[in-house]
Amino acid sequence: MKSKLLKIFAGLVLLVILVALFNFQKIKQLYTVLHIFDEDQIVHNFMHMEKLFDSRTIERSPQPTQLVKNPTYQPITSFTYEDSLIAVPGFLESTRTTGLIVLHRDTIIYEKYFNGLAEETTHISWSVAKSVVATLLGIAYEDGLINNLQDPITKYLPQLAESGYDKVRIKDILNMSSGVGFNEDYRDFNSDINRFGRAFALGTSYETFALSLKREREPGTFNHYVSIDTQVLGMLLEKVTGKRLSVYLKEKLWDPMGMEFDAQWIIDKTGMELALGGLNITLRDYAKIGLLYLQKGKWKGQQIVPEEWIELATSPDAPHLMPGRDNPKSSNRYGYGFQWWTPEQPMNDFFAAGIYNQYIYVYPDKDLVIVKLSANHHFRIPGDESKYQHIDFLQAMARAF
Repeated sequence: MKSKLLKIFAGLVLLVILVALFNFQKIKQLYTVLHIFDEDQIVHNFMHMEKLFDSRTIERSPQPTQLVKNPTYQPITSFTYEDSLIAVPGFLESTRTTGLIVLHRDTIIYEKYFNGLAEETTHISWSVAKSVVATLLGIAYEDGLINNLQDPITKYLPQLAESGYDKVRIKDILNMSSGVGFNEDYRDFNSDINRFGRAFALGTSYETFALSLKREREPGTFNHYVSIDTQVLGMLLEKVTGKRLSVYLKEKLWDPMGMEFDAQWIIDKTGMELALGGLNITLRDYAKIGLLYLQKGKWKGQQIVPEEWIELATSPDAPHLMPGRDNPKSSNRYGYGFQWWTPEQPMNDFFAAGIYNQYIYVYPDKDLVIVKLSANHHFRIPGDESKYQHIDFLQAMARAF
């Protein structure tokens, strides 16, 4: 009897080992997702995402454009936030800044790297990628691959008819006004965005997760940040172009703009890019995206993105998209266009933003582009207001120029 029990126990142990070995990659991915923002790992992780997750490489342009450098600018030493004076050196340190670059017109006037980042090092974009996806959508729209932004998304992606995206206009998805219910709180372990991360780690495709979401509000009436909205836009781009997002990005932006360095885009098990935040780009190439918007879609005399699209992308055009803490039709204090933000106190400026403090800030009145990359481990701490402090910091830099 004892011998039989030992055999059964040994068999169970073997089964557990085999299951563990079979699912090792999933377990490893889940562990990575759960610990990617740990204080002692976050800086390294943000610079090496392509080593942590499956990614597709976007090779640098065969004819890279090197921006002129004239390092004559010195950043401000302090700025005001909510009546408090904040010293810039301490702010840059406490928010774990990894890169800061300032362009005036097409010239680099300030460029500094921190915490191990280098010119050739790619850094995770997080939601700055959303602004890039919207840019690609503008190109596809200009090329006639999408008939009308008033079209329902299900005209192109009929599989979404069983989800909260059924009959939602493309424009409403661009404006983060899809009406889909979604909790984007990174501090809540059970939030939808954190569920999404764990589902991805365990092998769920981005599309499958999108199909699981339900309607919460009438589309086009309330601005509420839903990262999966951008994933759906990525699905739309794949469908109408017949190309992976990485391929389309290289063709339409990377090569024409002469991007200097390779980039990577995180993918799921089906090969679909993490449209909502998986791009890894170098500091200078982020700055070039801002420069493209500063130049109203032109690059070396060529209109790469329609000027009208640049205007639409950076200009809120409905009450629920307007900035203001007291806007009853928005859950955000900032204004929203086509995956680009406008500040609470706009100065004809706009920005792309990603969690943990990634920013491309554009101030056309003074021909300025500022990019700040960070790995701010404080971001998840309750009460942290760094995402609001950064906009005041960037606007203070712009005003002082």
